Amino acid sequence: MESEENISDVSTAFSKALEVISTSEPTVAEHIRGELDNQRSQLKLIASENYASPAVLLAMGNWFSDKYAEGTPGHRFYAGCEFVDKVETLASNHAKELFSANYAYVQPHSGIDANLVAFWSILAHRIEAPFLASHGKRHVNDLTDSDWETLRTSFGNQRMIGMSLDAGGHLTHGFRPNISGKLFDQRSYGVNPETEILDYDEINTLAKEFRPLVIVAGYSAYPRKVNFAKIREIADSVDATFMVDMAHFAGLVAGKVFADDFDPISNAHIVTSTTHKSLRGPRGGIVLSNEEELAEFIDKGCPMVLGGPLANIMAAKAVAFAEARQPEFREYASNVVNNASALASGIEKRGGRLVTGGTENHLVLVDVRKFGLTGRQAESALEDAGVVVNRNSIPFDPNGAWYTSGIRLGTPALTTLGMGEDDMDEVADIICSTLKAAEPTKTSSGEQSKANYILASEIQASNRERAGDLLRLNPLYPDLNLI
Repeated sequence: MESEENISDVSTAFSKALEVISTSEPTVAEHIRGELDNQRSQLKLIASENYASPAVLLAMGNWFSDKYAEGTPGHRFYAGCEFVDKVETLASNHAKELFSANYAYVQPHSGIDANLVAFWSILAHRIEAPFLASHGKRHVNDLTDSDWETLRTSFGNQRMIGMSLDAGGHLTHGFRPNISGKLFDQRSYGVNPETEILDYDEINTLAKEFRPLVIVAGYSAYPRKVNFAKIREIADSVDATFMVDMAHFAGLVAGKVFADDFDPISNAHIVTSTTHKSLRGPRGGIVLSNEEELAEFIDKGCPMVLGGPLANIMAAKAVAFAEARQPEFREYASNVVNNASALASGIEKRGGRLVTGGTENHLVLVDVRKFGLTGRQAESALEDAGVVVNRNSIPFDPNGAWYTSGIRLGTPALTTLGMGEDDMDEVADIICSTLKAAEPTKTSSGEQSKANYILASEIQASNRERAGDLLRLNPLYPDLNLI
């Protein structure tokens, strides 16, 4: 139970901050208030979103933002970095303790930045360092123009395999629209067409045929655990570096829900993550490793990939990691998975089809064709009813990546609010009653629309009220009352 003094302190801090912002641009302050009202009025089921604590939010807005600090603690290219060094070291140490990692790099500004640092660290370790050694050089600037051209070309001739997008992979794992796909020659592994579960034999076969330098695991829309120990064996068999992007499920790793064969830290050469999502920190990234030979290359993320580190965000990361090291975070992580299972069961018993038949993590992927809808229609209809989700491709999706055939649901945010398994059953009923009531319209040519739909106003109003009831019982930032 929050003390009255703490409630007053938090409310005063944010109210005064908005007053200060209003003196420069009142419209921005108005929109910040609007965003809070919006989040308080909708059931947030976007799997990549969560609610950071007031302490994390406040740690981002301070004079650390004013300081340039390229380099690493004790080795900066700017003077006056004493306290940046302290806060970055603190964040790194918290991350190492939290994830049982030997090395943590907390500078990446985002998940894609973390992945780029990891990719270039691997290339520097596996391609650049041996090339320099073979030419008797210590630095790329010591190479002749001809030798540099040879090395530069070899960077772009490396191979990677990663999970296909429609199976739940991520754009930053080597796909052509993203810079990672322009950097690597990439091939995808997928899921079994019948079970929609990862096929490790397929991964093994692909790795042996394609001989990649890098094997990437991790997902944004795969509702099952991944056996990282199996993939590490495959990587070792073809002398590939095994990288895991745990951005979505980092909170489940921190909370020890994913352990042993399912723990990426103990099985991968290098691990990347965002620090928000299931970890409940600020928007940013991290790189972790237990491989000593990779650490020196990861440390060169700035200036190799990154610009000046965001010291204010690193301060917020330190706060978030400290919070995640508390015993109650393990309970939270466990509840996230239990809630996802309850949500999945509630949808399935009301006639919904779940991709893979269920979930073992924080997310649920629903095939909305069972309701006669596309993912785009389902996403919009649910928002009308006070439920925020995102449309998402399903394996072998006939509707493509824009309209999609699925919606992705995640339980981290609602679990942060304190909702439990009974609440998830009510959420499932709100979702299914909305989707059953939504009807696609016809296009001008008489075909069924993939975008437009109709939803009776009484269904919208009724389900918005039900969503509001859940939120009133489990309020967002109950200790925050803007005045």
